[in-house]
Amino acid sequence: MTLKQKIRSKQLTLGSWITIPNQAVIEIMSTAGFDWLTIDIEHSAVDIESIQNLIGFIQAKNIKAFVRVYANDEVIIKRVLDAGADGVIVPMIKSKEDAQKLVDYVYYPPKGKRGVGLSRAQNYGIGFDQYQEKLEKEIVIIAQIEHIDAIHHLEEILSIDEIDSTLIGPYDLSASMNKPGQYDLPEVKEAITKYDQICDDLNKPKGAHVIQSDHSFTNAKIDLGYTFLAFSLDFFFLGDKAREQMQLLKK
Repeated sequence: MTLKQKIRSKQLTLGSWITIPNQAVIEIMSTAGFDWLTIDIEHSAVDIESIQNLIGFIQAKNIKAFVRVYANDEVIIKRVLDAGADGVIVPMIKSKEDAQKLVDYVYYPPKGKRGVGLSRAQNYGIGFDQYQEKLEKEIVIIAQIEHIDAIHHLEEILSIDEIDSTLIGPYDLSASMNKPGQYDLPEVKEAITKYDQICDDLNKPKGAHVIQSDHSFTNAKIDLGYTFLAFSLDFFFLGDKAREQMQLLKK
């Protein structure tokens, strides 16, 4: 079974976030047993050349390589997929129209509107047919639900069948409600609960990026039925452990 099939059938998959563009970071993270790793280029300084290298390092460890792009933008989605990404995580999908554009940017005609290039993903021109098959069967499309408008239009967004899963973003969701970072407020919790209910009612997978490096926070999401989960990120795993052990030493 492919990772795409596991995600769509609501089987638990666990990944993490890469923000430090270094081969050693990938190789260290790969020892933890993640199903996938996401290179974040929305909130990091990772450039396109580094993206392609990092994708290669991740895939060399038999882990799927996703890229969280900085926008629902035709060019950047095309570039990271041509670089060989196994999937994209796309921020600020707020409507059915946004979701359809995302699908159009991923797939070639007639299913989509993506321009054809011959780069790493297509084995530099000698593997285009194989890539078309992989695109259909394996490429993962994740829409981030992180604005109150997305909550209001969630059923319409989920009607786009090519979206494999969504991923709730409580920080930006709270900001869109003029309560940045206050995701424990009743109105923000209500919006997240609505996300849960709609996904459950439509039998769609639920996703989240759990920032804390303490596994209990991710377990709490699993208990709520979330199946597409990013467990923390590189610099929190590094920093939290260093701070924890130094505090113990100082005691």
